[in-house]
Amino acid sequence: MNVQISDVSQSNGKGGLPKIDITTHSSSAEIYLHGAHVTKFQKTGEPPVLFMSQSSRFQSGSPIRGGIPVIFPWFGAREGHPAHGFARLQDWELTGGSDVSNSSVAVRFALPPSDATKEFPAFAAEYFVTVSDSLKCELRITNKSQQNFTFEDCLHTYFQVGDINQISVTGLKGAAYLDQMENFARKTEANDQIKINCETDRIYLDTESTVEILDQKLKRRIRIAKSGSRSTVLWNPWIEKSKRMPDFGDDEFHRMVCVESCNAAENKRTLAPGETSSLKIDLSTAPL
Repeated sequence: MNVQISDVSQSNGKGGLPKIDITTHSSSAEIYLHGAHVTKFQKTGEPPVLFMSQSSRFQSGSPIRGGIPVIFPWFGAREGHPAHGFARLQDWELTGGSDVSNSSVAVRFALPPSDATKEFPAFAAEYFVTVSDSLKCELRITNKSQQNFTFEDCLHTYFQVGDINQISVTGLKGAAYLDQMENFARKTEANDQIKINCETDRIYLDTESTVEILDQKLKRRIRIAKSGSRSTVLWNPWIEKSKRMPDFGDDEFHRMVCVESCNAAENKRTLAPGETSSLKIDLSTAPL
């Protein structure tokens, strides 16, 4: 669909993949139809909020590394299938959009049927992105079948930071988590401010809390507010894993951290026939 919205342009981006660019009075954003993938959000006069790997592949059938991958209908590895589901590997359709105000633009995407979707009960997946002085994203799943539909979903957001050694993550104290670095050992977060100084891969459970990234080098606070999400994943690949990832630079772990808003592991979702779920995030920044 060719959606005409002022402040929105459509073109071919990296690898010839179609994308849209959005400009408002206070910010700019970029979204690829491949994966309905937000690859840029930046407030005027500030560093980018989202991290993008310089080694990312932009090609059909491969995930984009960085930004906000849409993870659905499973999180993590699944034998015989691509990691993190098929939603981030398929081209979504731009189905609508509007100028919400002089400083806000909203666009809507839909995941079309494919051979991959046929393995699951009939469903509809829609994705809504609103760009203003903050970035709002909503993943909406509707069970169109006559049976229960169980799935995992996640907005796997990569954030740009000045230096991983000079940030802390707040908002998760007291939450139970599965430590994937120790074979999913169940632990409880004891820290008000979480520091990252090694490979980190944790699924925090039963938490709907707002999380903040306090960045001493860039002197800013990134706020991740969410709803419809019962899990938060905290991830940084650190040194050795970075070297093993072909679409990620060896030293790029210094400049990123993933804080992912999810329904994963014990918090997977089950929709009855006709039910709809909504996973929303609202990303904003403020001086530190």
